Amino acid sequence: MAEKRDYYEVLGVSKGCSEDELKKAYRQMAKKYHPDLNPGDKEAEKNFKEVNEAYEVLSDSQKRQRYDQFGHAGVDPSYGAGGAGGAYGGGFSGAGFDFGDIGDIFENFFGGGFGGSRRANPNAPRRGSDRHATVTISFVEAAKGVKKEVTVNKSESCPDCGGTGAAKGTAPKTCPDCGGTGQVRVQQRSPLGVISTTRPCDRCGGKGKTIEKPCTACRGTGRTNKNKKLEINIPAGIDDAQTIVLRGQGDAGHNGGPAGDLNVTVSVRPDPIFERRGFDLHCEIPITYSQAVFGAEITVPTLDGKVKYTVPEGTQPGTVFRLRGKGIQHLNSFGKGDLYVKVTIEVPTNLSREQKDALRTFENAMDENNYTKRKSFFDKLKDYMGGKD
Repeated sequence: MAEKRDYYEVLGVSKGCSEDELKKAYRQMAKKYHPDLNPGDKEAEKNFKEVNEAYEVLSDSQKRQRYDQFGHAGVDPSYGAGGAGGAYGGGFSGAGFDFGDIGDIFENFFGGGFGGSRRANPNAPRRGSDRHATVTISFVEAAKGVKKEVTVNKSESCPDCGGTGAAKGTAPKTCPDCGGTGQVRVQQRSPLGVISTTRPCDRCGGKGKTIEKPCTACRGTGRTNKNKKLEINIPAGIDDAQTIVLRGQGDAGHNGGPAGDLNVTVSVRPDPIFERRGFDLHCEIPITYSQAVFGAEITVPTLDGKVKYTVPEGTQPGTVFRLRGKGIQHLNSFGKGDLYVKVTIEVPTNLSREQKDALRTFENAMDENNYTKRKSFFDKLKDYMGGKD
């Protein structure tokens, strides 16, 4: 099996990073290698899958704990299968000491963590691998929910042989060399005595069974790969980089084991009007100087259409108004966030001579009492300068 990269290295974070740091790093890496931004780039596609796999483990507190303690073997039992038995499963039987006994002890306490792969039943049911996919949706679709179709290439049980790998009318047979265990014991003499080790059976390849007449459809593997289209319900309120898990839609299990899951990562396109912060929305609306002075009824965009809002007389630049319940639907729950509207006052440009004269006349008619903030600032400045003008 190819050596997997360290999950922390994949995401570019330290082992003791926080959940926020982990999520931020995942978003950056997922965006960097996203298939939509790297069309046709197989290396980027490979890296994207690697990033999703790393985040899936490290974002789960239990999986992360097992990974920190045991590495890849703690979250993927099939990782490195056979290696532990070959390296540690032997014994000095001639010297009255057998490492196989140590394997039994560790197997009883840790469920086969030491030498367990050596003694594992090759015909026992095993869960299929998880698959990963991505789907890109609009900002409004994320807010309101939408149905999307994704295509995933997954491994399924061969329909011709029912997953046995044997041609129709035949069946796999127990391997005569290993007796169905998938492994054989080998003894070698050494200066310390006879060393007893185990290794995968050459005849059956560690499967414990042999197939005399392989199925032509799957070439004896018992499995076929096919593209399958699935419709997924994306709930209202989902955020960018969140993952939807479709149970049992991954690779088929082995020996009657359950299928893996399909993890669909949602990518949300930015919106030109709204910015999302949690379940609240924020937007900016420009108004004229006159509207700010006299007050006015303005049109405010929302996810449910346009609404009218009355800006009060004397509104200042940067004032934020709150529209309750006009934000994002709470994910898998009731209620919505709020919409915060920030008004900015646009200074007019390209004025004609008549407009400038009218504005000067207006300004000359004003006094300090009409500018509350300006008067307050200069009063403070005067006190700061010791009463000097």
